[in-house]
Amino acid sequence: MSNQPQATTGLRIGPLGNSLSLLLAISYLLCVGFGLIAPESMRMYEAWAPLLPGFEWLSLSGFIIGLVEAYLYGWYLALLFVPLYRWFSR
Repeated sequence: MSNQPQATTGLRIGPLGNSLSLLLAISYLLCVGFGLIAPESMRMYEAWAPLLPGFEWLSLSGFIIGLVEAYLYGWYLALLFVPLYRWFSR
C-alpha cells in the first residue's frame, strides 16, 4: 500500500441532478403547502413567482409549471456544478 491519496471518482451528474431536483421540488411543495395552511403569514408564492415563469398562485396549471420548473432548476445546477467541480478538483 502506498501513502498516496486514492483518486476519487468525482461527482456524477445523474445522481446529483436527481438529488438537487428533488430537493427543490420538495421545497416547492412544502412552501405551497405552508402557503395554503397559513396564507396570511406564509407568503412564499411571492418569492416563487419571479423565479418560476408561468407560476400562478392557486391555479392547477401554475402549480404544475412551478413544480416542473423547480425540478428543472435542479438539473440546471447539476449540469453547471459537476463540470466546474471536476475542473477545479484537478
